Amino acid sequence: MENSNNNKSKKQQLQSVRGMNDILPSEAFYWEVLENIVKNLLLSHAYSPIRLPIVEPTPLFKRAIGEITDIVEKEMYSFVDSLNGETLTLRPEGTAGCVRAVIQHHLATQQNQKLFYIGPMFRHERPQKGRYRQFTQIGVETFGYDDANIELELILIGAKLWKALGLQDNIRLEINTLGELHERKNFRENLIKFFEIPQNLEIIKQDADAFRRLYTNPLRILDSKNPQIGELCQSPQMPKLFDFLGENSQTQFENLQNGLQKLGIPFSVNSRLVRGLDYYNRTVFEWITNDLGTQGTVCAGGRYDGLVEQLGGKATTACGFAMGVERLIALLMDKDKQNSKNNFGNLVENLQRPDVFVMYDKNCQDSEILAMQIAENLREIKNLKVLVNFGGGSFKSQFKKADASKAKFAIIIGESEVANNVVQIKNLQTQQQSQILISEICNYEF
Repeated sequence: MENSNNNKSKKQQLQSVRGMNDILPSEAFYWEVLENIVKNLLLSHAYSPIRLPIVEPTPLFKRAIGEITDIVEKEMYSFVDSLNGETLTLRPEGTAGCVRAVIQHHLATQQNQKLFYIGPMFRHERPQKGRYRQFTQIGVETFGYDDANIELELILIGAKLWKALGLQDNIRLEINTLGELHERKNFRENLIKFFEIPQNLEIIKQDADAFRRLYTNPLRILDSKNPQIGELCQSPQMPKLFDFLGENSQTQFENLQNGLQKLGIPFSVNSRLVRGLDYYNRTVFEWITNDLGTQGTVCAGGRYDGLVEQLGGKATTACGFAMGVERLIALLMDKDKQNSKNNFGNLVENLQRPDVFVMYDKNCQDSEILAMQIAENLREIKNLKVLVNFGGGSFKSQFKKADASKAKFAIIIGESEVANNVVQIKNLQTQQQSQILISEICNYEF
């Protein structure tokens, strides 16, 4: 009988789906602080929030991302709606859905748009640090801006964010240009010819992903992490995309570099930076760290001028970026462990801890009601974070809880305090304690 109960208990212990993680309170406070900083930064640059569905029609991503991509071929969570037979997909990225919304609601035809969103994305891939099956992205998308100034602003926002988070020394900027579609097409043809040279083709064949991409998406080979292919791509004989760029593309890229120099934003040009999605053109960029192993990209983006028209809208220039929240949180938590005086860590601690811990005599019913009334007044009038100890216990045990909460002050309400319309206020940092009338409590300097 005992074994039967044990087996039943084990069956009821359900676990989260692999790669889809719970964010527990100790870590969730890091998320809250990060999201608040990002939102305030974007709002200060006149970006507007947009909230998008998690589920979209599957053809949206096939048309936007490209059918011959790892995301569409291997990573999407797609299913058939049993009610109407429609094929749906949990969004693997945010840009396609945002473009769909802009087209559907005619936003870009009314005026230029600067939008941002925060939410979960889904990709069926092998979970590892900083790379999960459900992950959160902060996405920023702009529509209707044609010159390099919008790209400069997007990169500047990134630089300001790293500084605000104390990560400016941990993250570096790489940029590249993919040119226009016809320029990239000419480069693509010459790139295939280079890879088809017998000795080069032997190297390509040894990497299944590279060989699969040779005739479908050869630019992605440039982004390969395979050392042999990396060495091949450094060959002096390999075609360079810059050699196929027209005057407009070259001028645009030069203007971007000049602007970054004037803004004092360090960068390097990486000619192998191509991004993994088919819709990019002209400028692409990545913010990269060496502190997360192989998952080094924390923010990436660029131009995708043809995507709005490709998805059925009127031709509209567009540019944006997305950043992975989990990777930034990992960086921030590691930094916090290394440096206890880190400003971001201080913000997290201030958000976690209450300003005031209110304790009362569990044997005095009036003290419990009074504790709740005082807490509400402090929240409403003084805008303080107040924790009332509803667990009871002796005052000695309640003081231990107050210390554990890291509250700055404790308010003590016993039977004599109730009788005399006073409370005791103790500064838990200096240990100084004073008595004050209840009517004067909101005048106290907490």
